[in-house]
Amino acid sequence: MPDGSELLSSLPPEQVRLLTVARPGRELAARPMLATLSERRAFSAQWVFERKLDGVRVLAVREAGGVTLLSRSGRRVDDTYPEVVAALTAQERADFTVDGEIVAYRGGRTDFGLLQQRMGLTRPAEVAASGVRVLYCAFDLLRLAGADTTALPLRARKSLLRRALVYRPPLRFTPHRNEGGAALLAEACARGWEGLIAKRADSRYQPRRSADWLKLKCFHGQEFVIGGFTEPTGAREGFGALLLGTYAAGELRYAGKVGTGFAHRTLVDLRARLEGLRVTGSPFAGPVAERRPRWVSPQLVAQVEFAEWTRDGMLRHPRFVGLRDDKRPGDVVRERDGGGGR
Repeated sequence: MPDGSELLSSLPPEQVRLLTVARPGRELAARPMLATLSERRAFSAQWVFERKLDGVRVLAVREAGGVTLLSRSGRRVDDTYPEVVAALTAQERADFTVDGEIVAYRGGRTDFGLLQQRMGLTRPAEVAASGVRVLYCAFDLLRLAGADTTALPLRARKSLLRRALVYRPPLRFTPHRNEGGAALLAEACARGWEGLIAKRADSRYQPRRSADWLKLKCFHGQEFVIGGFTEPTGAREGFGALLLGTYAAGELRYAGKVGTGFAHRTLVDLRARLEGLRVTGSPFAGPVAERRPRWVSPQLVAQVEFAEWTRDGMLRHPRFVGLRDDKRPGDVVRERDGGGGR
């Protein structure tokens, strides 16, 4: 049974010299590489381009003890995506650490709202009853056959990744384009994609946020911490709007409210969760100009799309997309050119 060492030995000598003995896969996966938000649109031939997927980041570790799936925050999600665990367990290679994204498709597009119906489920009956099929889109390789591959150039890592695993649903290899920029981004946006990830083809895998991976978005959208809500009016149930913020210098700064994008069930279910987090004082560092706000402990993270930031730092025309359980509230900051999440 091939373990992957034959793939490593096929590398050019100068790349073989970059291989080292790997730490345990869970340690390698503890700090994934993160992309930097960018408005850059012109790129040299030293860059490659992947589709930006609207899902949840998951690093997959297979070692002697079996397969472990880890969220970006290090939480185990094996029970939430058992079909991915099964597919990775069935692989001939028994020692690898892979970086990727779990997504759900609706109408040919990744749909975070649909994926949210699977997020957080851990009981087999609940997972099966959700009816949500997922794919694990692998895009990088950190370890293979006991060797640390993070120092290899990206092209070499992706070549190894493509050959190391057998890709059948729910596993998918993430392809890339060798040419891109403004025209490719426009094409991606026209298809309804979230955007592109531009990556330096010769870059190593770095356990931090890096300008070697750039996030090119078709629209504005990011995570926000929920710090409160308003009461509903008229026939609406649940709540009126969520009060949102991001962290800066250790303080939660108010960024505005979102009152659209909620299904009726979301309004009711989320209100129940918010009630369990109620506090008497505002978690925000500054004033919040809302009438009779209800405050909550800042433990929930929402994904929100919006038109733009106003001059005073508020959201314009925001729309709720879903809750995220793969992001720590304290890590949520305002995304700017030069910052942001994966």
